[in-house]
Amino acid sequence: MTYSVQFGDLWPSIRVSLLSEQKYGALVNNFAAWDHVSAKLEQLSAKDFVNEAISHWELQSEGGQSAAPSPASWACSPNLRCFTFARGDVSRFPPARPGSLGVMDYYLMDAASLLPVLALGLQPGDIVLDLCAAPGGKTLALLQTGCCRNLAANDLSTSRIARLQKILHSYVPQEIRDGNRVRVTSWDGRKWGELEGDTYDRVLVDVPCTTDRHSLHEEENNIFKRSRKKERQILPVLQMQLLAAGLLATKPGGHVVYSTCSLSHLQNEYVVQGAIELLANQYSIQVQVEDLTHFRRLFMDTFCFFSSCQVGELVIPNLMANFGPMYFCKMHRLT
Repeated sequence: MTYSVQFGDLWPSIRVSLLSEQKYGALVNNFAAWDHVSAKLEQLSAKDFVNEAISHWELQSEGGQSAAPSPASWACSPNLRCFTFARGDVSRFPPARPGSLGVMDYYLMDAASLLPVLALGLQPGDIVLDLCAAPGGKTLALLQTGCCRNLAANDLSTSRIARLQKILHSYVPQEIRDGNRVRVTSWDGRKWGELEGDTYDRVLVDVPCTTDRHSLHEEENNIFKRSRKKERQILPVLQMQLLAAGLLATKPGGHVVYSTCSLSHLQNEYVVQGAIELLANQYSIQVQVEDLTHFRRLFMDTFCFFSSCQVGELVIPNLMANFGPMYFCKMHRLT
């Protein structure tokens, strides 16, 4: 199915947005002087979209205007601060620089990329796996929560792992990098269920995908080229294998978030549904998709969400809020 069929009247707007300049967010580095960094970003007229949304929600709840659960009840990952410019404001953040504590002040990323980490709902003392970790933005965000007793960051690509290591070196103090809190590996993620089954409290499975926005601007290595058609067609199989491995690596009672930066429902909802069926049929493991409707409402002032996902949530690019695409779906392993 083509995107024009999948999205109908929305597709022309999405396509123009994909071809236009992307918006970024500035993820504050909590290992730096974060209060000073936040004040500096506020002076640029940027706002911390995470804490502003949660504060707004809490005010509504106190005023009796919202019947939905409070953020605590659906466990939004804590301590994350990410600044964005308002809808329609195409200002750019200056490049990040090392601060007074010797690490970089903030990390520039598509702010929608933070949503899977927020949705994962980390709790203090969690043992966490980032199965496809490179180039490292989400790994860094996981560490910013302060919740990871241990974090395993894995990626099959050694060149991408080098980028991850560079980010960790630039943003994370040496005592945390060199201690036993962060373990960086380059293994085949599809085998993780066999390597470390029933081990992790929270698992992020941010799989390789068609990276739709980047592919539009990439001439040489574009996955949508005719010569790469077969690779593109088998991509959902790889994605399902990785998600299944992530679910197998999770403890019963643990949570997994699956994410892509693709618009394709074949790489998104279909992969989630396929992996859940696979675990039920081959391993007799029951997995439940979590409802993220309240999560979408919480952040709808910053992002444009697609309203017709069968499971999970999809941020679609929009000229007024040109983040994404970013698909994410939260699952609870029951048995």
